Amino acid sequence: MKNILCIALLLFSIVVNAQNTRQKHFLLEKNTAISGYDPVSYFSNKPLKGKANLTYNYEGINYRFANPNNLETFKKTPEKYEPAYGGWCAYAMGAKGEKVEVDPENYRIYEGKLYLFYKNFFSNTLDDWKKDEVKLKKQADTNWNKIFK
Repeated sequence: MKNILCIALLLFSIVVNAQNTRQKHFLLEKNTAISGYDPVSYFSNKPLKGKANLTYNYEGINYRFANPNNLETFKKTPEKYEPAYGGWCAYAMGAKGEKVEVDPENYRIYEGKLYLFYKNFFSNTLDDWKKDEVKLKKQADTNWNKIFK
């Protein structure tokens, strides 16, 4: 019985540690990803703010949804809808390996994945990303894998 309890505690600590690692690397606002936007809505070409009463925690990350259908869609294949690079700016991740905050309405769906980008009055990194998307994505993947260890 003592061995079973030890194994259970070990497994629990592994799960908690994995969730904390994800939380540490994801861009969260008030403990919620994508500034509360519904990740599924991006795939319908219109990012929508999620509702607090439609929140779902996936591996330690809270997501909000605009409607129950989007919540159920996310639950079936969350890895499809989670933003790349923990929701940080894809361009900054590719160009410099840095975590830079984003404008959640500045995005691109590329090869079936959601990418978010920084934008202000003077700069839109989505435009820079599109100029060399293949190279930047490859470098961003490499940089993210180094960060997310």
